[in-house]
Amino acid sequence: MKKHTIFGSVLVFTLLFSMLQFVFVPKSAGEVRHLFTIAHRGASGYAPENTIYAFDKAVEMKADYIEIDVQRSKDGKLVIIHDTTVNRTTNGAGAVKDLTFKELQRLDAGGWKGKHFSGAKIPLFEEVLARYKGKIGILIELKSPGLYPGIEEEIVNKLKQFNLDKHKKIIIQSFNFKSMKKMKQLLPDVQIGVLVSKKKNTTEQAIKDFSSYADYYNPSFELLTDDMVRTAKEEGMKVLSWTVRSPEAADFLLSYNIDAVATDYPDYVLLQ
Repeated sequence: MKKHTIFGSVLVFTLLFSMLQFVFVPKSAGEVRHLFTIAHRGASGYAPENTIYAFDKAVEMKADYIEIDVQRSKDGKLVIIHDTTVNRTTNGAGAVKDLTFKELQRLDAGGWKGKHFSGAKIPLFEEVLARYKGKIGILIELKSPGLYPGIEEEIVNKLKQFNLDKHKKIIIQSFNFKSMKKMKQLLPDVQIGVLVSKKKNTTEQAIKDFSSYADYYNPSFELLTDDMVRTAKEEGMKVLSWTVRSPEAADFLLSYNIDAVATDYPDYVLLQ
C-alpha cells in the first residue's frame, strides 16, 4: 500500500513539474523565459489586416503588441497599410503614394474579409497611437521607406507628440537597414529591429553588424537556426521571428530560444 502511495506521489510531482516547465519555458537556471506575442497586422487571421477591427481583436486576445505598417499618402498623411498598392486589401486600385488621404478614406478596407467588416477604413498612424497607447505595445514597420523620403522624421515627430519617443513598448522595424540606422540615431531610446528574409543577412558577421544599431534581429522562420539565435543573443539582441499562420508553425518557432513571435493568430502562441 505504501509503495503505491509513494509511486503515485512521485508521478503527480513529475507531471506537475513537467507542466510548469512547459508553461514557463526556462531559458537557464534561475531564469524564466517570457515570449512576446506580436499580433501581425493586428489579429489578421480573424479580422481584416491593419484595420481597427484587427487591432481591437488583438487587444481582446491579450497579445503583447500589435504590428502595423506605415506608409504615406500623396498629401503627406501617415497611413496604415501593408502593400504599396491598395489593390489587395481594398476595393480600389493604385499606389498608396499616388492617392490622397481623402481618396484612401473612400475605400473599403474590410469587405474582402467578410460582409460584417464592410466599410472598414485605412487608419491614420496618429489614430492608432491615440487609440492604443497604454493598452498594448506597438511594433511599427516602415514599409518601403525609400518611397517616402523623410518618413523617419515624420514618425519621430508623431511619437514625440504622443510621448512615445522613449516608451519601452514601442519597436520600429524595417527591411530597409539604412532606414533603421537612421531611426536609431533619431530615437536612441526606442528599440529598433531589422527584418531579415535573405540568407546573406544571417552570417555571423552580418548579425554582428546589425547589433551596432539594432536591438531586435527579426528573421523569417524559414531561416531560423540555433546558431543564428545564439549569435544574435551573444551580440546583445533579442530575436523576433515571423509569421505564424498555423499551430504547427507556432510549435516550430517555440522550439527555439527566441523572444517574440509574430502571428496572424495570437491564440496559436498564447495557448502554448
